[in-house]
Amino acid sequence: MSIKVTQIPGPKVEEIAREERELLATSTKCWDTPAGPVEAKGIYFRDKDGNVLMDWTNGMVVILGHNHPRWNESVIDQINKFVYFNGPDFVYDVQKEAAKILTQITPGNWKKKVFFCNSGTEANEAAMKLARISQKKNLIIGFLGAFHGRTQGSLSVTASKSVQRKGYTSYLNNSFSVPYPYCYRCWYNMTYPSCDLYCIRVIERYFQHNLPPDDVAAFIFEPVQGEGGYIVPPQESFKLLKSILDKYGILMIADEVQTGFGKSGYMFASSYFGVEPDIITIAKAISNGLPMGATVFRASLDFKEQGMHSNTFGGNPLSCRSLIEVYNIIQEESLLKRVVDMGNYFKQKLYELMENSRTIGDVRVLGMLIGIEFVKDRSTKEPAKEIRDFVVKRAYEKGLLLLSCGQSVIRITASYIITQQEIDEGIRIIKEAVEEAEKLFL
Repeated sequence: MSIKVTQIPGPKVEEIAREERELLATSTKCWDTPAGPVEAKGIYFRDKDGNVLMDWTNGMVVILGHNHPRWNESVIDQINKFVYFNGPDFVYDVQKEAAKILTQITPGNWKKKVFFCNSGTEANEAAMKLARISQKKNLIIGFLGAFHGRTQGSLSVTASKSVQRKGYTSYLNNSFSVPYPYCYRCWYNMTYPSCDLYCIRVIERYFQHNLPPDDVAAFIFEPVQGEGGYIVPPQESFKLLKSILDKYGILMIADEVQTGFGKSGYMFASSYFGVEPDIITIAKAISNGLPMGATVFRASLDFKEQGMHSNTFGGNPLSCRSLIEVYNIIQEESLLKRVVDMGNYFKQKLYELMENSRTIGDVRVLGMLIGIEFVKDRSTKEPAKEIRDFVVKRAYEKGLLLLSCGQSVIRITASYIITQQEIDEGIRIIKEAVEEAEKLFL
């Protein structure tokens, strides 16, 4: 496939969007860029009107690209054997093998266990429950800008956008958020590296005043904030955080729902930052499109009695078989190296784009974790949401599907199989859209 556009969105896709507005709950639908796929292969998809677009969004989950032939064969083979058996209650090989892989490849040379679930928010719920029960403490600390999910417990540490909590304040007490190491928009108006990572060191001051460390069960963090703006902190940030947590006997929970399974060029971004968390939560890419989440933790933290935590669909055979195949393909096709190489190429091209733009204030790249932040003025750094939104919509109309995040950021989450030629084509479209936006808004 290659990009082929007539009218985007076409009448058939617009009709789907109209009917979905009537049928589906209000959530996070991208009504300006409704997509409407009917067929997909690699990083391309064909919509219901016959347009072919390049997909720079689904690599957040479909890391092997759409319809990877070997992955398809593996999942179909499992379908032909058995589709479902309640994994939380009974045993079978693919569940055991998937768990074994996760215990071996996650950071930390200690005995681990795995809790399988269906999503990232469920994985985080389990992580916080494990921490609170095992430590016999209730306080959980996180970062401002974080996104850990929208269910009651995970929402307690989600601090990305106020709308995610709006009208619903019955989330769990005993949670607290502190500023994230967001150097482009430093909470303390300092400059790295002369700041000496004050945003991390200041945590001990919170311990002195309003967060008794003896009451803190865990600190949960995203190695790279996703929904908050694809923010990549200084590499030594979380080593310093870990040293503080260890000093006070506080567990570290790494939310790798968006960063895990190779997106940073490491299997887990925690390794890039040089830390070994006590608990790691994973979802999205873990199963290449099938619903799956997992909480991997020190075995010593395990629930002490049966029935303290469980679910229905965790460890389902299709998702487990998918995880096994995804991991094998990553290894055999050297996809981690590819992520690093293509990430570096993205960085080069995006820096060139930024140099020739008046509204791109910052570009952040770690492997396939890529953020482009738009501002009205580079000196004031005032967020330019309207420019970001225009670029996303205009790129879609030209055949490139993108997603937004943060206040005024475009996130690029391409599948690992993307080529330099495809990157060049996508950057060309973004460049055209940015130039149009700057003529319109500046």
